[in-house]
Amino acid sequence: MKDNGPISRLRESGWRRKLTGAEQAELDAWLAANPGTRADWERESALQTALERLPETPVPSNFTARVMQAIEREEGRARAWNWSWNWHVLVPRVAIATAVVMLAGLTFHQYSLRNQRVALVKSLALATAGQPVPSPEALENLDAIRRMSRPQHADDELLALMQ
Repeated sequence: MKDNGPISRLRESGWRRKLTGAEQAELDAWLAANPGTRADWERESALQTALERLPETPVPSNFTARVMQAIEREEGRARAWNWSWNWHVLVPRVAIATAVVMLAGLTFHQYSLRNQRVALVKSLALATAGQPVPSPEALENLDAIRRMSRPQHADDELLALMQ
């Protein structure tokens, strides 16, 4: 049930004691005005009745002290540095973190290589953009042109005959 005005006050009073006649009349008026809350109120009052039928359990005189000791023991265990527990937990975490860092480094390396290749292709494209491409016919005679462009040593016999 939602906490809304008089119904929450009446609910809390019903937990502590039986409602008085005025409180019961106020509750009946509230339930008549809000019929959607009647089912919730009936469930809660049935639960309260069931709880009242439970027998009282004797509580030891040192109950509070025992509860506080148990809480302190649990807090002490939580604060204690337990190497065996930490290794079982830390090793997988460190392994996963290492794998993630290595994967990120490899990804960055591949990314930078790709960027270098793209930059190289762009620079080659800019360098060759203004150069005319030779026709296939000119490339057919490339070997002959290359042989002709090599410096040849002077033929001494031929030079002697020409004089």
